[in-house]
Amino acid sequence: MAEAATAIRRGRPNEAASEAVRFVGVTKRFGDVVAVDGVDLEIRAGEFFSMLGPSGSGKTTCLRMIAGFERPTQGRILLGGRDVSGLPPFERDVNTVFQDYALFPHMTVADNVGYGLMVRKIPKAIRRDRVAEALDIVRLRGFEDRRPAQLSGGQRQRVALARALVLRPSVLLLDEPLGALDLKLRQAMQVELKEIQQRVGLTFVYVTHDQEEALAMSDRLAVFNHGRVEQVGAPAEVYERPATGFVAGFVGVSNVLEGEAARAVTGSPRAVTIRPEKIHLELDLDAPVDPAHHHATGTVTKVVYLGAVTRYTVALEAGGELVVMQQNLRTSSMEALQVRGRRVRLVWDRQHSRPVEPGDDPGTVGSDDPGKGGR
Repeated sequence: MAEAATAIRRGRPNEAASEAVRFVGVTKRFGDVVAVDGVDLEIRAGEFFSMLGPSGSGKTTCLRMIAGFERPTQGRILLGGRDVSGLPPFERDVNTVFQDYALFPHMTVADNVGYGLMVRKIPKAIRRDRVAEALDIVRLRGFEDRRPAQLSGGQRQRVALARALVLRPSVLLLDEPLGALDLKLRQAMQVELKEIQQRVGLTFVYVTHDQEEALAMSDRLAVFNHGRVEQVGAPAEVYERPATGFVAGFVGVSNVLEGEAARAVTGSPRAVTIRPEKIHLELDLDAPVDPAHHHATGTVTKVVYLGAVTRYTVALEAGGELVVMQQNLRTSSMEALQVRGRRVRLVWDRQHSRPVEPGDDPGTVGSDDPGKGGR
């Protein structure tokens, strides 16, 4: 498997390029609709880069413009430093893995993987070796003679990935390729995709609306909203230091305090965000408070017991509300539910109150799914 990955790495062009993809002032309009609005973006060679955002945010349109399926209305797209804005897909050194895999049902696995090589008139012996290399990488050696209907969803996804890798592109584009899989298989494939990317060293550009996928796999990610990029950074940076209220609410579950509530609780004239897991809920209102911490009192209005954690919603006396996530280290469901209606104190380190710029509220604060920041 290591030898196969080395062959893929060795065979691709633009090895020394430090920049795989660049958007320069890219705008895309469909009639009166602005799908992408003045995007400037740089994707480094060899990184796993995710475009994250809700439906209609512009992320898939950006992917399609990299692939050449759409052309920018304004601006330029560069691949390895070369302006490809006006080039058709077959003249770009990229390949795409789609959500529906688009496998030929009448062909064997080997024929599906080797189809692109056949179209390019690669000699049969070389084609056979490169198909074997690609199947080694995705752990499907021995499946060469099966057809797609004889494979599981995860195996079909790996065939589609092998078919893209066998052409040795400089950039591999993945358009929500795990969306059709069930939860456990999707989580397993997240790990596998990241491992494959690290082995072959290709630039992966991954489109998703699932923030858990983006956080789990990405070296860096861009958060899209209304055709614009709200923030670019490493997963921990985007999660811990969101630049806008939209990012804070979309990437995970977050609290945003604004106006009088922000001034009363944190002393900030700007809106601030606090992640629910950073807040500690105290029942003893008379306990001393460390001056290095912010604190607020309020009444618990909702309690949701989720097994490993409990989510509490607290209406603050200063205005607004905060959601708190606490691990159930010693708390049972009955004990957690008894807190509803009680007056409590919330305490958190001052460094976890992060000022944010105004942004659209994705409506996810207090969502019933603590692992999702929106779809």
